[in-house]
Amino acid sequence: MNSKRIARALIAGAIATIAMTGMAYFVAPMMLGHPMDIAQMLAGFLGVNWTTGMLMHLTNGIVVFPLFYLVLADRLLPGPPWLKGLLLALGLWFVLEAGMLPMIGAGFFNTNGGGPKAVLAALMAHLVYGTLLGSVIGNVTELASLGLKERPT
Repeated sequence: MNSKRIARALIAGAIATIAMTGMAYFVAPMMLGHPMDIAQMLAGFLGVNWTTGMLMHLTNGIVVFPLFYLVLADRLLPGPPWLKGLLLALGLWFVLEAGMLPMIGAGFFNTNGGGPKAVLAALMAHLVYGTLLGSVIGNVTELASLGLKERPT
């Protein structure tokens, strides 16, 4: 994997994370009556402060998940890049709803937290993230046509 592909993935991650974070803090209040505080959720899960929670969110969205997309999702998931990103995000959303939220006391699919509206708001935010991530990263064929193909080492 060359540095140009990694840089493109990190840029895609930044764009997608900004969009997702904006939805959580500005669009979700219209649906829920309050923002989805991603940083506070991560802070509570990890036992750290809000700033550290936000840094974790940004690190995951800008670095970890885009690299995961490049290494696995792009190669294993079917369809065009936007669909691969969407499927990856659907998996991330499921892990959040079925795994992380129960561990912090919000219940399976947020039954003790915000309920169905919060589940839907989180799903929408994740799908926007994934669709943008995949769309901006593009696919291997597209990258090769731009001169960004991997070179033998």
